[in-house]
Amino acid sequence: MEVIPAIDILGGKCVRLYQGKYDRKTIYSDDPVKVAEKWVKLGARRLHIVDLDGARTGIPVNLDVIETIRSSVPSLIQVGGGIRSLEAAITMKSIGVERIIVGTAAVEEKILIKAICDKFGSDYLVISVDARNEYVAVKGWLEDSQTPVCKLIRDMSELGVTRFMYTDITKDGTLTEPNFNAMRNLIKLTKHPVIAAGGISTLDHIQRLSSLGIEAVIVGKAIYTGDIDFSDAVRLND
Repeated sequence: MEVIPAIDILGGKCVRLYQGKYDRKTIYSDDPVKVAEKWVKLGARRLHIVDLDGARTGIPVNLDVIETIRSSVPSLIQVGGGIRSLEAAITMKSIGVERIIVGTAAVEEKILIKAICDKFGSDYLVISVDARNEYVAVKGWLEDSQTPVCKLIRDMSELGVTRFMYTDITKDGTLTEPNFNAMRNLIKLTKHPVIAAGGISTLDHIQRLSSLGIEAVIVGKAIYTGDIDFSDAVRLND
């Protein structure tokens, strides 16, 4: 199972939010590029980059930082935040992003999801299932939709999507534990690979998710606080 470090960018800085709340942020570095280089040096084969400004505004904002990271490290990168148009998807492809993470558009612009799959293939796209009380949140997690998790997964699968990322918003940034029950249910809902995020704060959490059949985990706050030693996490799954 792949262990992927998260680099969340807000105002050009590397931050972590508590339950996705923009007014509850912790700044961990003024230089996200150096953070990216650190995780790659410790063994990251892929980076998970989120443009939080983009998620809130609806268009990518920190493209310059993302592009610099792309040119500075040899690892694969996947990017989310504000990708709500075909133009944004094309731009990410042009700067060398391997995968894009799309959440809001999956709920509000299903025709766009089909267009991205048709143009680039399903491997380029990961649908972010950001859940709050079994319903999907959108627009940087600032708004709740009326779309249940199960319906989003079914609709996206019918459009050709072949990879999902699940985050329990109430767990994200809390250093508690993942929503294991939700992960079990998600594995039953789809035959496609699932990436887990939110609340992962120990090596045991990673091992338990691996045993459920999760393809990869996104580790965020825990590797910045030191609750998880990233090198140990990488070795755990080698």
